[in-house]
Amino acid sequence: QVRLVESGGGLVQAGGSLRLSCAASGRTFSSYPMGWFRQAPGKEREFVAAISWNDGNTDYADSVKGRFTISRDNAKNTVYLQMTSLKPEDTAVYYCAADLYYAGSQAGPYHYWGQGTQVTVSS
Repeated sequence: QVRLVESGGGLVQAGGSLRLSCAASGRTFSSYPMGWFRQAPGKEREFVAAISWNDGNTDYADSVKGRFTISRDNAKNTVYLQMTSLKPEDTAVYYCAADLYYAGSQAGPYHYWGQGTQVTVSS
């Protein structure tokens, strides 16, 4: 079992930055690829970024490339999402996800999810 807890959300003006954290507990965190997703009101959950468990490979949605950076600190059992140049359309609840065998952009295969943290970007 893996438990994920997100933090770091809040209200920020357009152009600002936030860093989200996802703290993991339970089984060996370092073996799990991790992903970030987001869901805006009335919309489906969408992929934001993912990071492999071992070689640091990352993947990003086109909408956040060049603005967001995913990273992980296995010693702290934490994955981060550094968000810069935020836009009002980035407003959503952000979720981290983990799965032992999957590190892609589809939400369905991820087995473990956090409760989400709200990010609101004002114009």
